[in-house]
Amino acid sequence: MKFGGLQKTSLIDFPGEVSSILFTIGCNLRCPYCYNGRLIVRPKPPFLSEEDALQILESRKEYVTAVVITGGEPALNRDLPVFVRRLKDRGFSVKLDTNGFFPKILEKCLPHLDYVAMDVKTSLEKYNLLGAESTSGFLQSIELLKQGRVDYELRNTVVPGIVNEEDVPKMGEMVTGAKRFVFQQFLPEETLDKRFKDVKPYPPEVISRFAEVMRNYVGDVTLRI
Repeated sequence: MKFGGLQKTSLIDFPGEVSSILFTIGCNLRCPYCYNGRLIVRPKPPFLSEEDALQILESRKEYVTAVVITGGEPALNRDLPVFVRRLKDRGFSVKLDTNGFFPKILEKCLPHLDYVAMDVKTSLEKYNLLGAESTSGFLQSIELLKQGRVDYELRNTVVPGIVNEEDVPKMGEMVTGAKRFVFQQFLPEETLDKRFKDVKPYPPEVISRFAEVMRNYVGDVTLRI
């Protein structure tokens, strides 16, 4: 594996842990509101190798207890399960951020993961707006998490036009019985599609209304707004 960057310290990305964040390059989707476009469209070196990343992480063990692997989409990498196991063997807790489109890779990672954050980006019929041709793998990943033992959250970035009020119950039906669902605010900053920089985020009261609808399907619904 190779990485497009490493954030040495985060207090918010891994619940209950002080973590470092590794950013993988490449993604199978093209979400127009993505703020990590530099990692997925013609990523530019220098890249960080596995060995370099491990060396940096080992040197920071005094300060961090965990590693978050995010992207891009980490599960594009067939070597991801091996790398996750290497982190666990070194005593780190490991969290994976994923869009869920690679259930076979996710399943191989799960025995070595402590936490998974998986995106539920919108209702199934709107995934074509994000460049998805099929959502079957995504649905398999939801079931893997629901039936597994690894702690997880399903999360949605509430982007107007991508997620409207009528999409929320459809998303709820997809995730019924899940452990935890998180709505997080959209920030129109360095978006992949520059037009989304002009999209006005939903006010908190609208997102709170979405959360009330989602509570019909998932008991634990959290807002990060």
